[in-house]
Amino acid sequence: MKNYLIIWLLLGGLYAKSQPAKRIYLANDDHTDYMWTANEAPYDSAFVHMLDYYLDQIDSTRNFPADFQTRFNCDGSYWLRTYEKYRSPAQFDRLVRALRSGHISSPLTTLVSTYGAQPTEAVLRGMYYAGQLERRLGLRFPMAVAMENQTMPLGLSSLWAGSGARYSWRGVCGCASRIPNTSLAQRRHPLYRYTGLDGSSVIMKWHSLLGTNNVSLGGYAEARQEQVSTDPVGKMTRFVDDLDRICGTPLTYPYHVIGAFGFGWDDLATFVSPAFITAAQNGTTSQRRVRVSNEVDFFDDIASTYPRLPAESLSYGNEWDTYSVSMNETTAKVRRATEKLRTAEALASVVSLQDKSFTNALDQERRQAWEAFGLYWEHNWTADGPVSQKDRAEWQIKIQNQITGYTDSLFRRSLATLGEQIPRAARPRFFVFNPLSWERSDVADLEYNGIEPVRIIDVATGREATSQVVVHGEKKYLRIWAENIPAVGYRLFEIQPGLPAKSAQAASVVGDYFQNPFFKIRLRRSGVISEWYDRKANNRSLVKASDGRYLNDLGQTALDEGEPLMVENAGPVSVTLKAVSRQPVLHTVRITLFKNSPRLEIQDSIQENFQDLKTWTFPFDLNTPTTRHEELGAILTAKNETRGGHYASQNARYDWLTFNHFADVSNDTYGVTLSNVDCSFFKLGGSTPDSLRENASQIHALAGGQTDPYRDTLMLGIYNQYGQKDFLYQFALTTHQAPFDATSAMKFSLEHQNPLVAAMVTGTTSEATGPTFSLLTVSDPAVLLWSVKPAEEGSERGLIARFWNFNPKAVQPTLKLVRPVRSAWQTTHLETDEQRVNPTKGGLRMDFNQHQLKTYRLVVE
Repeated sequence: MKNYLIIWLLLGGLYAKSQPAKRIYLANDDHTDYMWTANEAPYDSAFVHMLDYYLDQIDSTRNFPADFQTRFNCDGSYWLRTYEKYRSPAQFDRLVRALRSGHISSPLTTLVSTYGAQPTEAVLRGMYYAGQLERRLGLRFPMAVAMENQTMPLGLSSLWAGSGARYSWRGVCGCASRIPNTSLAQRRHPLYRYTGLDGSSVIMKWHSLLGTNNVSLGGYAEARQEQVSTDPVGKMTRFVDDLDRICGTPLTYPYHVIGAFGFGWDDLATFVSPAFITAAQNGTTSQRRVRVSNEVDFFDDIASTYPRLPAESLSYGNEWDTYSVSMNETTAKVRRATEKLRTAEALASVVSLQDKSFTNALDQERRQAWEAFGLYWEHNWTADGPVSQKDRAEWQIKIQNQITGYTDSLFRRSLATLGEQIPRAARPRFFVFNPLSWERSDVADLEYNGIEPVRIIDVATGREATSQVVVHGEKKYLRIWAENIPAVGYRLFEIQPGLPAKSAQAASVVGDYFQNPFFKIRLRRSGVISEWYDRKANNRSLVKASDGRYLNDLGQTALDEGEPLMVENAGPVSVTLKAVSRQPVLHTVRITLFKNSPRLEIQDSIQENFQDLKTWTFPFDLNTPTTRHEELGAILTAKNETRGGHYASQNARYDWLTFNHFADVSNDTYGVTLSNVDCSFFKLGGSTPDSLRENASQIHALAGGQTDPYRDTLMLGIYNQYGQKDFLYQFALTTHQAPFDATSAMKFSLEHQNPLVAAMVTGTTSEATGPTFSLLTVSDPAVLLWSVKPAEEGSERGLIARFWNFNPKAVQPTLKLVRPVRSAWQTTHLETDEQRVNPTKGGLRMDFNQHQLKTYRLVVE
């Protein structure tokens, strides 16, 4: 027995010696509850004074051993923006030196945000200030963070990685949640590669929630340990022992490097630098090293020591993300502006080929808009804190106005300037512009107050375009069917006096039945579509009522409760049928059918305030279909991971899924694509927070309201839509007699949401231009231009073009521009150069992983 004991002791000693020394990282921050703990001015002041304090602490501890020097972590680049705004250039230079030395860190993200409600491009623009700092100061910011909310999108990982981030950490609130803390305490991986569908990733630290609240490991104030910390040194010192015991635990934390991040909790300001230093000094022994961390040092250590972390490509759904629909019209205005930006910037790109200084006049407004994108979805939409709901709501409206104001200004200026760059002719002419990267034929509307009747002639072909006059509100438009409009380009049309060629109306109306060559529908007075048939598929029926609700159903009590149906704007291009009903609230429905397009357009509006949760329901007559939808930079399959989907089987919420450009409901032979502009979320069938109805054939588009109660009586979010009385919702439907195709679904949605735009030609230049123009073309039809714009630092630095590969495989398409590409760089999504790319034959061969978004900077001759 004695010999066995000796052998056991020897082996135990050898095992202990073989283990690496444990390394514990303690990171200090002030968790920013912007517009929750306090309004803008107190927070801006707190940012500045905290950074002053920590810069002084950094200077006073500069001669300490490296592990015991002061370090501080900003929660977002907005801290840096605020300091630059309110401090002198010399003081800002001091902050920059601390960033360079690693004593101050900041992520790419603006502040703590929720992401599930955001359009893909809005996520990227919200990080643009950090990208500008990178180029101006020669810095890189390797982190991006999203705190407190219990859920997390999948595609955000690709957007962060494509923007230059390598690391992230997550700490949840464990409060005001429908996900129980017992579930949050059972995460599979405390460290993993948060991986997008394109294969790119960031290293994520996301611990199981070990305590009962957010001041424990897995919360957003891990290093604090108590909500009111009266003895931070003692508590952190004891916490170091706890972390030591966790380190190297095979089944829960099989790593010898661990980090506890965050201290600020809900405080306005945090001044605790000495506590971190003392805790690190007290905790360091011959068997372990404790370091005051800038967070990046922890991740660098992990990346070096553990290069084969597990990978995860899962969505955890949405929770606090949904509270922005408590002001749905305000949020919808931001969504519309984000989409409109695509056309405005494409126009500006064409204009800048002739006028390099064109965008300079809007520099300040543009930077404010990018900042606003980073602020609008700030995570405290719960609106249950010290800041009043009125103050929070007014702030959201102010931020929205910064975004919509810039987008509208850029659009108007770009459209007018392009008209000025094209020479006039003897007869009035106008151009029709296509912001998308493929040639298309579609409807175009030109605001018009001239003589009538007129004929519209395609200048390139000399053929007459089908046209009609339509009225929207108090404005009159010439509507034409514009054929073969070039990719990111325009086609010229001429207005000639005379009767247009006779042509049959685009659709017919008989009673409440409405049909064109593609579809036949029955629109009821309530605005509900009770019948829909696909005429190209043997009149296949597509509506199957669910729980008494039909297609485009807001919650009617009687199908024919409403005013008599009215035909609006009937002509050979399109016909619109209008319904008005007061059930369940006053709302108007306009359905438009086109002669030449298999697109059923729906414009819904609500004209009175509502207090409850409302949805527009779309039940389709499809058996056991699968739903796919655009989340953030990713097309997800709305199924559990165990059944081939993208949703996590644990720690997730399943009722409200992200609703960006589209949701597609289909089986192996047939399907329906629903394009969406204004709604941030949808529910799939009867899904609940803890159950996803994967094969449901009903989409419930969230029209607005407060989605969650808190403590049974208080509803989180802004009450009663902040009094808003006018709401707009725009949808479009089409069908496909084939399996789901992501490229086709996205193209359909982009065409619906980015209409052709038209404006008069007003130029006085004598320089001849052709009747058509195209800025660029891409050889692979499944690689779509996502945005094109003049570079942030000016058109002299070229054009920035972002593309999304919808192929499920790697591809190498060729990009051609109207002028030869002189030089090119692959950049981050924030426009920071990463590597030079050599043009070939005046074009550019691009390299994409499967499903990848990629950004290039292009300088043309």
